Amino acid sequence: MLDVKMIERALARTGKSKGGLAEAMGVRAGAVSEILSGIRLIKASEIGPITEYLGLNSVPIMGRVGAGALIEPEHEQVPPEGLGEIELPFPMEEETIAFEVAGDSMLPKYENGDVIVVFREQRHPLSSFYGEEAAVRLKTGERYLKTIERGKSPNTVNLKSFNAKPIVGVKLEWIGEICVTLPRGQIERLRSKAAARSRKAGKAK
Repeated sequence: MLDVKMIERALARTGKSKGGLAEAMGVRAGAVSEILSGIRLIKASEIGPITEYLGLNSVPIMGRVGAGALIEPEHEQVPPEGLGEIELPFPMEEETIAFEVAGDSMLPKYENGDVIVVFREQRHPLSSFYGEEAAVRLKTGERYLKTIERGKSPNTVNLKSFNAKPIVGVKLEWIGEICVTLPRGQIERLRSKAAARSRKAGKAK
């Protein structure tokens, strides 16, 4: 949901101006200040231009997460800004990151090539994730997409899949709570639309 705080944070993060945002929205310069102060509401037709101008639908892809496939950290050196971005069809908070699913152990729910968007920071204690699917990073560095189950000791878990043997008695360093799942076919369509917009913008210059 697009709100004033998201716009304020995006303006600060990107260094873009309220005047530039107003131009992208096709409104007078003072309209953005009115929105930020609560005097004016955001119109439905303005959500798209705001989202695109401030990049609120762009989420960095931070690599792959193993659903059956083993993703070892030393085999994948990811820069802090990620390997690229995926553009979502709606605005998202900036504390989200994305991973491409590798492997088929979570079929039929997650397929190889799907993308999951997760919160960058773990927001809840381990116990709240029991029985839930999540992206996880082990203390030893491997990343997986699995269902988290309670382990034999308080600080260990078992990681279960639909179509693979469980990983038993491991310790987690991080849990990425899933907020959006994008099927591979939808990702291809989104990328095609983004490429078409880029070509159109290039021709307009």
